[in-house]
Amino acid sequence: MKTYWLAIWIASLFSSCALNGALKEKARFEQLEMPKLKLADSTDNYLSIDSSFLFHNAQGLWELYVGGNPMEIGLKTGILTKSLYAYQERAFFTKIQEFIPSERKQRWMMRLTKMYNRNIHKYIPLAYREEIFGLSRYASPRYDSLMDPYQRNLFLHGAHDLGHAFQDLALVGCSSLAAWGSKSADGELIIGRNFDFYAGDDFSHNKLITIVKPDSGYSFLSVGWAGMIGVVSGMNSAGLTVTLNAGKSSIPWSAKTPISIVAREILQYARNFKEAIAIAKKHPIFISESLMIGSAAEDRAILIEMSPHNFDVFESDNANYLLCTNHFQSNAYRSDKRNQKQIEESHSAYRYELLTEQLQQQDKLTAPKVAAILRDRNGLKNKEIGYGNEKALNQLLAHHGIIFQPKKRLVWVSANPYQLGEFVCYDLNKIFATNTHRAAYSLANTALNIPQDAFLTSKAYRDYEDYRKQDRVIDHKLKSDQTITESEWQAYQKLNPLFWAVYYKRGKYYFEQKRYGEALKQLRQANSCEVTTLTDRKNITSYIHKIEKKGDNR
Repeated sequence: MKTYWLAIWIASLFSSCALNGALKEKARFEQLEMPKLKLADSTDNYLSIDSSFLFHNAQGLWELYVGGNPMEIGLKTGILTKSLYAYQERAFFTKIQEFIPSERKQRWMMRLTKMYNRNIHKYIPLAYREEIFGLSRYASPRYDSLMDPYQRNLFLHGAHDLGHAFQDLALVGCSSLAAWGSKSADGELIIGRNFDFYAGDDFSHNKLITIVKPDSGYSFLSVGWAGMIGVVSGMNSAGLTVTLNAGKSSIPWSAKTPISIVAREILQYARNFKEAIAIAKKHPIFISESLMIGSAAEDRAILIEMSPHNFDVFESDNANYLLCTNHFQSNAYRSDKRNQKQIEESHSAYRYELLTEQLQQQDKLTAPKVAAILRDRNGLKNKEIGYGNEKALNQLLAHHGIIFQPKKRLVWVSANPYQLGEFVCYDLNKIFATNTHRAAYSLANTALNIPQDAFLTSKAYRDYEDYRKQDRVIDHKLKSDQTITESEWQAYQKLNPLFWAVYYKRGKYYFEQKRYGEALKQLRQANSCEVTTLTDRKNITSYIHKIEKKGDNR
């Protein structure tokens, strides 16, 4: 605790000058001649400026189509997504307030954040800083007292990386697969991934599909959220794809290039592996990340594995598929202690084994088959392991699922909720063959859509959604030492009876009340389930041993 307050105190000393460089740069940007933009059309589901527009489609996805130089792209994106941008910032900062309820501590955290991000603008290419500046001109004033809009947006681009480094602030368990040759129905490369970055339900509500035709580089499609110019999942007009999978990171001391910005530059300027690797190599980063790169030119996929002090490229030993979860596989990381710990203690290795099992069982992959893999809620050997278990490929928390067929330039994006909704298809050949899209209609090729998962209409799904609500109630009562009745516990466990955590929480509750016999029964039940991580398993067995040592199991 002393270390925490020392860090806060040091940060406060420097906070007044922490982002002076960014503020000076903002002042320079403000001297530039800005195009005067005015909305041409405005309805509940459609906004347009010249040939750029925002459309809310029938599946609930937002489609943003923009073009021009960096400043124009930023300004157009800002004015078109203004309300979505405000919603996203509110969702993010509300989540921060949940973690840090004290306003005083929130202010200290912001000072520390400014210190941490003091040089981030130096690591983001100028063109993207201009785009961020243009976008930030349409930020909500709601959080201006915390940080200037331009500074704030720079910080939010680093927040994705921080979510990887601080496990208490985000759930990250992305899974990706690529198949080609005999594993693909047409012999061509097909890729699927779940982006399991969780920052609250509201944060995932408005999925934004951004289609960009920049003045330089390749046109591209990416999936993310308003206020974010970086890329977490995307494909360009050359048929090159990028997806991100977090690795095990140390807690960084200062921000460098956000990984989403590295991915954006690759997507905008690379057409093959060689060019993608060259772009990745030149950027210093501050977290560990695997970038799965799919290429229509090479008709296969590779992994670029990056960390602050190491870099390597991994290619699959087999001839027809590549898998990626949240640990590194290349030679450079074989003896890396953090990576070894990640494999041993997290759920990454289990999901990798799950993907391997799926690929061994599945031949001739098609987009619908890949969607079925991404939606799989069970464990190894089809074992039911409880809904929301992070060992599953479908953890029922994903921001989005996405499927690529690079040679055909086809992309499928999941509609809400999670990756269970309809996978909406986009044909980049058709989208980028047309110079302008003025009419108020979706850019999707709906004839190729993949239907929503049947699970959505089941009682099990309704029970799971009720479980998530009750889980928050139970956690609040546990944290505030409130009484939880037996009927409350029973109703809670009935909603998700195969998930280990519902028994673990009840067991801990009884343990604190010195009801050791009841606690032991619940903890043993938890231990008989598929427990998510080695740490979770150790916590359960620790409680069991404490009770058994007491010898009082009444």
